[in-house]
Amino acid sequence: MSTATTPVFSVQGLWKVFGPKADRVPGDAGLAALEPAELRSRTGCTAAVRDVSFDVRRNEVFVVMGLSGSGKSTLVRCLTRLIEPTAGTIAIDGEDVRAMDRARLRQLRRHRAAMVFQHFGLLPHRTVLDNVAYGLEIQGVGRAERRERAASVVAKVGLEGLEKRRPSQLSGGQRQRVGLARALAVDPQVLLFDEPFSALDPLIRRDMQDEVIRLHREEGRTMVFITHDLSEALKLGDRIALMRDGRVVQLGTPEQIVGSPADDYVREFVRDVPREQVMTVRTAMRPGGCGGPHHPGALAPDAVVADAIRTVAHHGGPACVVEDGRCLGVVDHERLLAVVAGTERFREAA
Repeated sequence: MSTATTPVFSVQGLWKVFGPKADRVPGDAGLAALEPAELRSRTGCTAAVRDVSFDVRRNEVFVVMGLSGSGKSTLVRCLTRLIEPTAGTIAIDGEDVRAMDRARLRQLRRHRAAMVFQHFGLLPHRTVLDNVAYGLEIQGVGRAERRERAASVVAKVGLEGLEKRRPSQLSGGQRQRVGLARALAVDPQVLLFDEPFSALDPLIRRDMQDEVIRLHREEGRTMVFITHDLSEALKLGDRIALMRDGRVVQLGTPEQIVGSPADDYVREFVRDVPREQVMTVRTAMRPGGCGGPHHPGALAPDAVVADAIRTVAHHGGPACVVEDGRCLGVVDHERLLAVVAGTERFREAA
């Protein structure tokens, strides 16, 4: 498999069990099948991550979402062995993470996978610039080079002019930008975000989400993002793994999760999501010809239904769905409203 197609992270059968003789749980089918309360009662163990498998594709934003206690933060810490897994395999670019010695693990954490935490962990006695340069200092980069690289990243995250301030002189959003810049400065292969914005005010949180989207669009960097907030997951994720009691109950695109929930738990989770803001015209279109790519009502297949409704209403008739100059189909108000109402189930585009 080529580097381009090798997943950045590949996780198979991952378990993390806390408690006495934890390693017996994954290997015992009877214990592994127990509900959380019964497992604790019988063994004194808690399975925070239960038989989880997924790949993180290159250049995607992979979101792990779930309520408190679902196992999502434990899972992301297992990826770089900040928490030691109990069973299963983890690979980064095909290399076995669980087989890494301490030196190789340090290299992984310092160069290949940088973590951005909810609690910023900034050094209070250092300036913004020196906080951002800290990871480069740990790597042994010379002072002049690391300060130059840090200054470039500070500007990239919108903190230019604040380089000499200390963390106590910054707002919560500015401190989180410093944390993001510090992670970016080491030029990691993948950024790991552990609920980084959950302590921020709603408006600042939205700004930081937009910042992540902008950086991803400009750099295409692979990101794994942990959140308990469904709207944040839908906004940021190319794909979402929804967790409950340590298991992944559904993995898919935002459109798949909203349009075709895997079970009643997921269905209840997404019940109040405005479908027209998530579902795309791929879901609603039907075969048929149209006025071609220059038709005044032409839509991209990834346009959300809300935009398509406005287009159809404005032009007073069906709109053409066009990709690369080719007409894929048409959408009309009946099919669009069926998607909004949930009577048109999600289906993969051909």
